[in-house]
Amino acid sequence: RVPKRVDHEQRRRQIAEALWRLASEHGLEDVTLRRVAAEAGVSTRLVQYYFGTRDELLTKALDILNLDSERQAQELIAAEGEPTPRGVLRAVLTEMLPLDERRRTRFLVHLAYFVRALSDDSLATAFRDSPALLETTIADVISWGQRTGEVPADLNPVPEAELLLNSIDGLQSGIVLGLRSVAESIALIDYQLDRVFTR
Repeated sequence: RVPKRVDHEQRRRQIAEALWRLASEHGLEDVTLRRVAAEAGVSTRLVQYYFGTRDELLTKALDILNLDSERQAQELIAAEGEPTPRGVLRAVLTEMLPLDERRRTRFLVHLAYFVRALSDDSLATAFRDSPALLETTIADVISWGQRTGEVPADLNPVPEAELLLNSIDGLQSGIVLGLRSVAESIALIDYQLDRVFTR
């Protein structure tokens, strides 16, 4: 009999997604290797094999989530038929809103990590040290807008990217709490983009 080949990347994702489900429902305080294993339908030993300690599991699962967000942003950019800088940036920012179960879960997981990082130095360090992939992507799109003449040449793309992303944080919370509708949130994104794209 030929032994079954294990897709290690798929197995890592299966375990990470189990952690995300627990985090989105209950936060990270009670997340243990055993609970993640049970949620993923695998043994605790397998979770340890792929992720090591509980702290390493938390950090690596966050890395996977962040890389997912970056990959989805890049896919949106590639999917634009005849892309314009504004169209791409609007698509990337809108994708970050909790408009369906997948995106709502992603937001709640990030929120759970944020709360945990307030009292966990190693997780706070992971937050600080993680590469600012989305900021870089958004700053690159704004620079592209400068090259096409749609964004003023004297605008600094990096702080503008940071401001846009920080405003998305507030919009996400507003939607999840029912303080702001999806339509109102998208209108605010357009308002921000009108400020950046003056032509």
